[in-house]
Amino acid sequence: MGSFFKTCEHPRSRWSKCPHPYKIRYRSARGKQVQESGFATQDQAIGRLTEIFNEKKAAGPRAQAKAERLATYGAMRFEEYASEWKAGQRDLGAASVRHLESLLQHHLFPVLGSRRMNTFDHKVVDGFIQTMERNGVGLATQSNAFDKLKAVLLDAHRLGLFEESPLRGIKAPQYDPERAVIPSPEQLQRIRVAGDDRFLLIADLMSGCGLRNGEAAAVNLRNIVAKDVYRVTEQVNQTTGKYGPLKHRKPNEYRDVPLPARVRETIEWYADKYGTLNGYLLRHPNDPSRTFPHYCLSNQWRRIKKKAQVHIPPGMVIYGFRHFFASNCLNHGIPITDVAEWMGHKNIAITFKIYRHLMPGSISTASRVLNLELSA
Repeated sequence: MGSFFKTCEHPRSRWSKCPHPYKIRYRSARGKQVQESGFATQDQAIGRLTEIFNEKKAAGPRAQAKAERLATYGAMRFEEYASEWKAGQRDLGAASVRHLESLLQHHLFPVLGSRRMNTFDHKVVDGFIQTMERNGVGLATQSNAFDKLKAVLLDAHRLGLFEESPLRGIKAPQYDPERAVIPSPEQLQRIRVAGDDRFLLIADLMSGCGLRNGEAAAVNLRNIVAKDVYRVTEQVNQTTGKYGPLKHRKPNEYRDVPLPARVRETIEWYADKYGTLNGYLLRHPNDPSRTFPHYCLSNQWRRIKKKAQVHIPPGMVIYGFRHFFASNCLNHGIPITDVAEWMGHKNIAITFKIYRHLMPGSISTASRVLNLELSA
């Protein structure tokens, strides 16, 4: 149940007569040793211990089970707990799992792997961020690593391991990505034909429909569901090299995107020229039974840049074709909510963060519109 005692120099036989207060010691429901003081008499100390005992007894088996759970997970090392947590992330795709494992192995486990879960507090979390800063870890990686640590600690907090969240008051690493480099329409026209026909097809799908690299690699003639609508149903997974569900989507989910006439003509032209296999246009150059490999596109992009026969904006990457799609939509007044849906963003905040500066002069436009009524 607990014990009562005094810390003065008097022997136990004199406690009832000495003026020093009694103290009590017991274990909480979390299994932690707790000490209270300020009891004037032995009866008061025993009364408090009895009260605590009755509270534990009233809580019954449920409290005992919780206490055992907290004792088990609280003593667990972070590496073991995080590995168990990772096993429960069933919604992650293969590429996301690979990214998570990389962050755990290279950034989280080396610093926090041996720490017991019940020893985390805001100082430990802040110390982890400072360690990454001292080691020269890039801000993007810092932000991603912190997000994973945050997810693990939130899971532990929901389990009841912490009375106060160790994330409270923490200032997360602030990663502000550089503005996307987007080719002009004139530059796009020259870049899209700088490679072979496969490069042209992918460039048109990305710049005209907003497809990701892997989604463009899985282009299928059957996905033209209307003359102006393309249905994105799958992607070539870079990790597995096989067709898989879309990013942030479950198997068999899809999204419909605009299909400009020029892109439809490019798809049909390519299909007529090279044929299809079960509707797929792009296959492995050495083995038609396999999917189109991601390195074919990246290798060709490097060769195009190395030849320097066309002007490519400094800093532009292959994803610049997809950025062009977003820019083209927003510059023509298409709502950013629609653009986010077509691009397959999980959260519109991502679209807003990357492309906010592309939205045409919203402040200036608002000033002119408001002035019309004010001047009436």
